[in-house]
Amino acid sequence: MLSAKPWKSEAIVRLLLSVFICHFLGSVAMSVTRFPGAKHPVNPWAFGALVAGCVIFSGAALFSLRKPWDLDRFTRPFVAMLLCLYLGLTLGAFVQYYIGKPAGENPTLRTVVAALSSQGVALGFIWRFVREHRVGWRDAFGFTVNWKMALLLGAVVACIALPVGQVLQMFSAGIMSRLSVKPEMQPAIQALNNTVMWMDRVALGVVAIGLAPVAEEMLFRGILYPAVKQAGYPRAALWVTSLLFAAVHWNVVTFAPLLLLAIVLTLLYEKTNNLLAPIAAHSLFNALNFVMFFLVERKSG
Repeated sequence: MLSAKPWKSEAIVRLLLSVFICHFLGSVAMSVTRFPGAKHPVNPWAFGALVAGCVIFSGAALFSLRKPWDLDRFTRPFVAMLLCLYLGLTLGAFVQYYIGKPAGENPTLRTVVAALSSQGVALGFIWRFVREHRVGWRDAFGFTVNWKMALLLGAVVACIALPVGQVLQMFSAGIMSRLSVKPEMQPAIQALNNTVMWMDRVALGVVAIGLAPVAEEMLFRGILYPAVKQAGYPRAALWVTSLLFAAVHWNVVTFAPLLLLAIVLTLLYEKTNNLLAPIAAHSLFNALNFVMFFLVERKSG
């Protein structure tokens, strides 16, 4: 049975907004790297001003989110934060508009930057989030609660979930083909398809097997799920967080497999009261998919 967590709603909102802002800044940074080949010519000084304004206003919004909100003096700082966020997003949107759609971009760099600006910074904000609530990592995520059994159960779940997920993915792709909709690959798979250097593949492996499972499990299962559940909505906590987890991967073909995986990982955390279980399952699930990709590639080659 999952133990109660002291998570505050306003702290969760600040955490999510902080991660969103950093992820957006990461996408803006990738746009800046494509400036020399931009399809919409713009004066370099004007473009630089747009980038600087985006960074300044987004940074100001991010800075205002570092401390808990004082409800007695809430309105003015909150409005200022929203204004800075709006200006930062607007200027960043103009930066991306002038650059145009990605073309000839290094897929490995794009994937790594996206991961570092979302999952990477999420780990830092989660560390601050836990400290802010004045709890240890055991109380926060139960890392020492029967950890050997948690790791074993995680491994078993990953081995079972892999073939089931593969079947669901093929089923989803088949439905899309019948509807004359071309299935799109996940960005990580697209990056793997376009990499030949082993260093690039190592970088993608570290992101997929090490970084993403830890950050995503802490955020979705470790923080969001208990918060919604303790608010009095246990079923909504399971379904909403699972649907959100599947949706943020932005891929129709993998939506059903990821939804099933998220539900299983949530139930696993509920059963073990140790976040190591879903982290291990998620990491091994990604690792097995990673290995399968290279086995299929070698066979086809």
